[in-house]
Amino acid sequence: MIKQILNKLPRKPSSKSSQNDGGKNDMAFPSMNSGVNNSSKTTGSSGKGSNPAINGSYAPNVKSNQGKKSGPLGSTQVSHGPNHAVYEALPSFRDVPSSEKHNLFIRKLNMCCVVFDFSDPSKNLKEKDVKRQTLLELVDYVSSVSSKFNEVTMQEITKMIGSNLFRSLPSSIHDNKLPDVFDPEDDEPSMEPSWPHLQIVYEFLLRFVASSETDAKLAKRYIDHSFVLRLLDLFDSEDQREREYLKTILHRIYGKFMVHRPFIRKAINNIFYRFIFETEKHNGVAELLEILGSIINGFALPLKEEHKLFLMRTLVPLHKPKCLSMYHQQLSYCITQFVEKDFKLADTVIRGLLKYWPITNSSKEVMYLSELEEVLESTQAAEFQKCMVPLFRQIGRCLNSSHFQVAERALFLWNNDHIRNLITQNRKVILPIIFPALEKNTRGHWNQAVQSLTLNVRKIFSDADQSLFDECLVKYQEDELKKKENRKKRESTWIRLENVAAAKTNEPILTSKFTSVAIGATTTTTTTPTPSSLATASS
Repeated sequence: MIKQILNKLPRKPSSKSSQNDGGKNDMAFPSMNSGVNNSSKTTGSSGKGSNPAINGSYAPNVKSNQGKKSGPLGSTQVSHGPNHAVYEALPSFRDVPSSEKHNLFIRKLNMCCVVFDFSDPSKNLKEKDVKRQTLLELVDYVSSVSSKFNEVTMQEITKMIGSNLFRSLPSSIHDNKLPDVFDPEDDEPSMEPSWPHLQIVYEFLLRFVASSETDAKLAKRYIDHSFVLRLLDLFDSEDQREREYLKTILHRIYGKFMVHRPFIRKAINNIFYRFIFETEKHNGVAELLEILGSIINGFALPLKEEHKLFLMRTLVPLHKPKCLSMYHQQLSYCITQFVEKDFKLADTVIRGLLKYWPITNSSKEVMYLSELEEVLESTQAAEFQKCMVPLFRQIGRCLNSSHFQVAERALFLWNNDHIRNLITQNRKVILPIIFPALEKNTRGHWNQAVQSLTLNVRKIFSDADQSLFDECLVKYQEDELKKKENRKKRESTWIRLENVAAAKTNEPILTSKFTSVAIGATTTTTTTPTPSSLATASS
């Protein structure tokens, strides 16, 4: 009987095990299955050792490790099991004296390190609501605090943030798709089920970073490169609400922690490299480009070589992926920012656009033409002359596009006063290049609006230089006559070839006239075969 009574008494934990707990975990937080008794042993001392429970509420055990960093961020404790009676609300900050608010703040942070399972909406409803209210109190506290955050506090803050935010993103069905099949515009994004808690944690992080009581020199030990990289990993979340918060927070971190700026730019660069050349799948490209747009806007002049290389090696190749429409607006803004800061980059940008110009994707062509107009608005005459020949060869092909939106968008370039002036000043080079495309549109384009716009452009050129226009017209008519003569020669040559072949075999050979014309149309650059060569071929 005495043995049974002794077994019922609570056993005192060994000093060795308590030391191990304190050394490995900054937060000695009991498991949800361990019951209330594990948390009832407290020392009662304020600020040292473990914190006592207040009014019978659950209070997590906190070890003070001043000057030491916490363990790996994101090491969350997910609550399991039926016993959640220990997870109860702590007192409000209004209910404790000012001297106790800091200790209460630390205990609330540790309490919020527990992560609940949101895959089952009916599970742990009371505990989830308690945590949500506690998080809201933490947001209010960090917004109204009037003293600098010390190192211990920053350690606990980053630990709580990491426990809630840094997680493996759910695998998406997009991951199993090839880049050719993946279309983010058609696929519905999945929403983060734990957003009711995540949103408040993001708001807490934003207030903490933006707070004047956060000393950047001290905080950089905890908001370090590892922290930034894990934030950047979250940009691939399918939930746009999460990406919007991340965009704002990362921009604030970039502004507050100057020591991290080169690293952040390099890390974003690496994300883009992987997206362009490997996966062509990433949900946060638009948000990252929006951050970069603000960063580029603040670049000092003259631009560093590092920034110019970023433009040439990263931003210009970002036009290549098929999902360009998801981030083109932000990309175009970044590109034009560079050209506005250094007009000499216009030639590099325009030649980059021509390098990646789409051949069969009409919607991308329309986007390219829109961006081209914005770049040309900031282009000066000297830079324009360097690239105008290959540029207007491409514009000429766009003018003859059977897709009316492409042809229409190309013709709209003449509505821009600055671009029209550049073209008019260099008309002796440009008009001979695009005149054939203009004439083909006026004579045979199927869309009436394109024909009307083409006539307006022809009138601009004729009003600017009638003699040059007439020369181009005469040359175009001569070229058309030569093409007709070559086509007739080609047809007659094929007829002679048929006759020679029929004479050799004494059998009639049926060759479609349309086939011969089609063959002749596709071989305009080849030399017209001579009768002697035909005879040799037939023999």
